[in-house]
Amino acid sequence: MNSSRRALSASRQGHSRSPLPKPRSGRTRNRAAKQEALIRAATKLFACRGYELTTTREIAACAGCAEGLIHRYFHGKEGLLLALMSFHASREVRALKDTLPVAQTLEEEIQQLMEWEVDRMWRDRDLLRASIPHAILDPKIGKFVSRIGPQRHAKAITERLRQQNRPSVSDDEIEAIAQAIGALGFVFGFMRPAILDSDGKPAKKITASLASVLTRGLQNR
Repeated sequence: MNSSRRALSASRQGHSRSPLPKPRSGRTRNRAAKQEALIRAATKLFACRGYELTTTREIAACAGCAEGLIHRYFHGKEGLLLALMSFHASREVRALKDTLPVAQTLEEEIQQLMEWEVDRMWRDRDLLRASIPHAILDPKIGKFVSRIGPQRHAKAITERLRQQNRPSVSDDEIEAIAQAIGALGFVFGFMRPAILDSDGKPAKKITASLASVLTRGLQNR
């Protein structure tokens, strides 16, 4: 009898000391997938209907998720807007660093960066339609957009231009060129085709000419 009790006691002690099960990695992946689905749905609906008219219920239905997840993951619709801006900005900066090889000459680098920005602005036109009006009306959103969007892209472009190793070009000039590339990409990649309904085909030809003008200006000082 005593041996049975000792065995039962040992079994209970061993059971109480067993480690807690680790969280399943699948649960983390499922959360990330749902967050991305909500971000993509919000991007689409904000662009089509505008931020104010789009409801969290519509976003959740479009994403195939429960509406409560928007509040759990993003703390509401405004948090979701900020998250989708950050998501797209991070993705584009990574792509710029990882997929676009550095050109052999400064002119070629400026040209390909301009073309990259034009293509990116057109590709992100739904996001821009969704975020720009809200950023104009809400200074807090505007500051956030500037910090995670244009500023991050300008920094990434500046780092690439510095790899050309041209001591005759100052840091101020490189930063100015980076800002110009971003601004021209916005005009030719988004404003003209998406807002003004202008033909986007001449954009690359124009950017090639602008790259040549900028480079020639640096060389002929």
